[in-house]
Amino acid sequence: MKTEQPRISIKNVIGRGYNRFWNNKQFYRVVKGSRGSKKSKNTALNFIHRIMKYPWANLLVVRRYSNTNKQSTYTDLKWAASQLGVAHLFKFNESLPEITYKPTGQKILFRGLDDELKITSITVDVGILCWAWFEEAYQIETEDKFRTVVESIRGSYDDPEFFKQITVTFNPWSERHWLKKVFFDEETREQDTFAITTTFRVNEWLDDVDRQRYLDLYRTNPRRARIVADGEWGVAEGLVFENFEVKHFNIHQKIKEIQEMAHGMDFGFTNDPTTEVSSVVDLENKELWIYDEHYEKAMLTKDIYDMLVEKGLKETPITADSAERRLIQELINKGVRRMRASVKGSGSINQGILFIQGFKIYIHPRCEHTIEEFNTYTFDQDKEGKWLNTPVDANNHIIDALRYSLEQYHLGVEKKKDTYKAIKSIGL
Repeated sequence: MKTEQPRISIKNVIGRGYNRFWNNKQFYRVVKGSRGSKKSKNTALNFIHRIMKYPWANLLVVRRYSNTNKQSTYTDLKWAASQLGVAHLFKFNESLPEITYKPTGQKILFRGLDDELKITSITVDVGILCWAWFEEAYQIETEDKFRTVVESIRGSYDDPEFFKQITVTFNPWSERHWLKKVFFDEETREQDTFAITTTFRVNEWLDDVDRQRYLDLYRTNPRRARIVADGEWGVAEGLVFENFEVKHFNIHQKIKEIQEMAHGMDFGFTNDPTTEVSSVVDLENKELWIYDEHYEKAMLTKDIYDMLVEKGLKETPITADSAERRLIQELINKGVRRMRASVKGSGSINQGILFIQGFKIYIHPRCEHTIEEFNTYTFDQDKEGKWLNTPVDANNHIIDALRYSLEQYHLGVEKKKDTYKAIKSIGL
């Protein structure tokens, strides 16, 4: 039996831009929204309204870390109930947290992906667990973690209006994130999907100061504006490097002009790639011009040697990951005689990052993996969502190689002059 519904005007409560989202019943309902696009508030309002409308429905709210729900989704849903004038009909248990619709006993449950397997066993006393809301879904590292929870939303209910739905909301992230492939790319997106991108422009509740702050980004930081204001793919917050741009330049001319090159390597095999990165280092103008890269898994010693020969780097100074000293020695024995091990020690990562941050960095468009890493290399966060001074040790294999290559300029390592003949055979 349905309970009495609050009479609301969608236009007055949620404003413009979300009418289709509000009424959508496809299995996947996805919103990629810029900052200030009111996506989280609208989602919270929608779920409070729907819980009251459908007596068989229960909602599971998921974030990457369980304790971040209290300061975000739980607070938003509590606000939404108050906004709709129905807070007195809900019991709010902040310690769990958990929200119960008192007339029927329906639940809004909150969980984190700290251990996604524990979520699959959740049960409810009334109706069926038929909806899930993944908030800030960009923090979910793998599609598999997401799928594990989605599989727990199963079963049916004898009601002609019954539907199951997965709602996904997030700020723009890397274009290589699995969210883009699964929900936004035409060739690979899930069939039963409603996906939109919203921006601050649909939020009529912003005041002039807030709106101007977003508009100013187009002048002060256009790359960040495309993400924060336009909702395009990328990373806007927590980036380690914001001092770079992708720019086409004449590689031969730049090498001939500066005549100072640096080459570095990071080694991997099964899960991580072996990488090589080459740059022109303009110490006088504090500019770094990254012009070449290699990124490949499962490379044997001979494969690496052949790659270096093809790039004209056999007789060039290369600083490589010191964790693989045997591999370095094997390459030296094969003829890469100017390869040396990197310097590692306490604080060396942060020191290398600080040094790179002191340059204006230009990345040639052909260096696709370098561009991706610079767009996604972020500082780590604690479980409360606070930024730490240490970068996340992931998706940084080109950047690690770059750090090694630049040690000669700031760690007191003996600098070996590069040979100019490499210019003619750098694999252009």
